[in-house]
Amino acid sequence: MLAQVNIRLIAPSDIEPVAELLAALATEFIIGKFAPDAQERFLANNNATAIRNFIAGGYRYHVAESNGAIAGFVGVRDNQHLYHLFVEKSMQHRGIGRRLWHFAKRDCLNHGHRAAFTVNASDNAVQFYERVGFIRDGVAQNANGVLYNPMRLQADG
Repeated sequence: MLAQVNIRLIAPSDIEPVAELLAALATEFIIGKFAPDAQERFLANNNATAIRNFIAGGYRYHVAESNGAIAGFVGVRDNQHLYHLFVEKSMQHRGIGRRLWHFAKRDCLNHGHRAAFTVNASDNAVQFYERVGFIRDGVAQNANGVLYNPMRLQADG
């Protein structure tokens, strides 16, 4: 069942709730397999201050709102790398992640991107990314205790 959502550019007032959503979902679904120091580093590198810095550095973020609350968000680096895509747990499996990705992809294409898109997917997210057209682009990686799966999607995919 598709949820009714509005996708819009992130506002400064959204950054704290977005960071809290990211931390909660990462703690539940992503960082459990990481070494303790990597867990702390991941959360610190993706907190509200980091997200503000990403935006100041040119990353584009959009949020999905449902009934006035943030249901999810997407962030893209360099017009080609899907850096963040998270959906509130109670709102998952309602098409929000797919809509966020397609919105971000279209935004990148509108900004002139014509090459492949990339994402470093958590184990938990690989199937989602495969469903939207990404394919694995190598073996699982361990970057100082942070585990991820490199994936790629052609711009016309």
